[in-house]
Amino acid sequence: MGELYARRAAKEGARAIALWDLDGPRAEALAAELSGGETTARAYVVDVSDREAVREAAGRTVAELGVPDVLINNAGIVRGALFWEHDPERDIELTMRVNTLAPMWLTRELLRAMLADRGRPKRILNIASAAGTLANPRMSVYAASKWAMIGWSESLRLELAREGHGHVAVTTFCPSYVSTGMFAGARGPLLTPIMTPVRAARAAWEGMLAGTPLVLRPWTVKLAMALRGILPTRVWDAIADRVFHVYSSMDRFTGRG
Repeated sequence: MGELYARRAAKEGARAIALWDLDGPRAEALAAELSGGETTARAYVVDVSDREAVREAAGRTVAELGVPDVLINNAGIVRGALFWEHDPERDIELTMRVNTLAPMWLTRELLRAMLADRGRPKRILNIASAAGTLANPRMSVYAASKWAMIGWSESLRLELAREGHGHVAVTTFCPSYVSTGMFAGARGPLLTPIMTPVRAARAAWEGMLAGTPLVLRPWTVKLAMALRGILPTRVWDAIADRVFHVYSSMDRFTGRG
């Protein structure tokens, strides 16, 4: 997904693109491919679960490429298991660090400069998940990380608007399952096909450019949120489990983190 966002940025004439990844060679190869004409792409090997590494890399990125107009918080991992099977450090703490804390750390490092630069509109795109809108068995920690991300992202959006920083818009993207390999083995609930990365990235990107607060895909994500909000919990549990098969969607999960 990160590669798709980078390619879209290059296609639309971005002056500079910073690629953060743990996989240095792959990021370097993509940077070389995207660089050319008026676009400069640079790769940075960063472990976003390390707050100090995020701080250092953010400073280096701004020094070398300038204050970003667009920040995409895309890194994420998932552990598909029963809660009591999670390792406290390798699963619980790492998931929260990568999925929730890293976007907060990075945004905080860059936001003041983005606020000060009013010459161009700024965008922050936070990649959350439909799992952050609806509880689901075998993804308790992942869901918790994305619920937290949505709450933070939406609160940040409101704070920026109330404080008069209208040139910085925050978009939170909440997709259902995307076929990146991250959720291999997961089964899409009723009427909820697993999205292709291209389709998901397009929806997120277009929502970000428009400054749309929440982008939920597919439409059944909104439907599930509405039903969960108006139905008694036990009634919703029965419908989610027996009709939509939401609660069994992770039963055959084999995906990578």
